[in-house]
Amino acid sequence: MSADRRPLSPHLQIYKPQLTSVLSISHRITGIALAVGTLLLTWWLLAAAAGPDAFAAVQGFLGSWLGYLILFGFSYALMYHLCAGIRHLFWDAGYGFELETVYKSGWATVIASAVLTVIAWAIAIASA
Repeated sequence: MSADRRPLSPHLQIYKPQLTSVLSISHRITGIALAVGTLLLTWWLLAAAAGPDAFAAVQGFLGSWLGYLILFGFSYALMYHLCAGIRHLFWDAGYGFELETVYKSGWATVIASAVLTVIAWAIAIASA
């Protein structure tokens, strides 16, 4: 059989991303981001245990614009992964498999994670 007669499987140039696939991929990506963010948290804790100079260096980095951007992304990943996990718990219980419900809960996950992130940052800024 020649190579030009083989069937082609869908790939990103042909396949149109759907909300469900984007949310599934996002759930995996935020899980990886949380693992990397945990390394950042570990660095912060180790610096706190190492002494004031090491802690000041980490705090200086986290207080920079890049540090805030990383922390904001980490907090969004945390909120998104939480909301998507709750959505999956409902699916595990057998609820929410109707197509309309899947899309509504998907958008609710995106909106809730954004709102929760903004609320968390508003509380953190207000208490600082």
